[in-house]
Amino acid sequence: MRRPFSLLVLMICALPVWADNLDQLYKVAGWPDQRAHFTDALSAAQQRYRSSLPPAVFQALVDNSNQRFQAQAIDRRALAQLRATLSDSSPALTFFQSPLGRKIVAAELMATRKDQLAKNAQGLPKIQASDDRLLLIGHLAQALPAREAGAEVSLAIAGVAADSLSSMLPGLFGGGQAQGMLDGQRQRLMQQIGADLNNTLLYVYRELSDTELEEFATFAESPEGQAYYQAAVAAVRAGLAVGQNGADLR
Repeated sequence: MRRPFSLLVLMICALPVWADNLDQLYKVAGWPDQRAHFTDALSAAQQRYRSSLPPAVFQALVDNSNQRFQAQAIDRRALAQLRATLSDSSPALTFFQSPLGRKIVAAELMATRKDQLAKNAQGLPKIQASDDRLLLIGHLAQALPAREAGAEVSLAIAGVAADSLSSMLPGLFGGGQAQGMLDGQRQRLMQQIGADLNNTLLYVYRELSDTELEEFATFAESPEGQAYYQAAVAAVRAGLAVGQNGADLR
């Protein structure tokens, strides 16, 4: 009986460490900061609707989006999905705690700040790069789920208006119709993002040296990196509640 009891004690003791690792990873990899940047983009999107919608519809949009994208709710849903899909958070935590990992996160956070988004609203500048650097960026473009994550963010913001209309006019979108529209939009957005993805990555990671890009690509292409990034896309979708009816989130 001693060995099973000892194993049980070890498992119980390990659980808080695993949970702490995941919470650390969530913070170190920049998730709370990216969520704050998403909130800034959401506020800007809300204001764009103000002049084109009747006051009652606009207020419904604001109320629904504020409820859907409440900060703690996003974090709770995203963390729960990470726990469900990422079996071992240690490799990703080790990478993002490294000097290179912190540099990567800083570059990504810089790119999504509201002032930077406003600055590049008409498109990113064309980045010139050597053949070797273009090859490294190509590897990153294949390994990182930038198309998928970008599409989920865009769908989340676009879905606020549809959700608001649906709440005021129940039955406006049938379940199958809504899912079909969502899937079609997702594919179109991924194609749009993919068309200029290499230049986007060249711009975002412009401060990384070729050696750092190679190390980043090596992690992203590794089984551990792929496990993290696949879990990350699922967590983005869960956190932003893409495709979920607003009533189900109350």
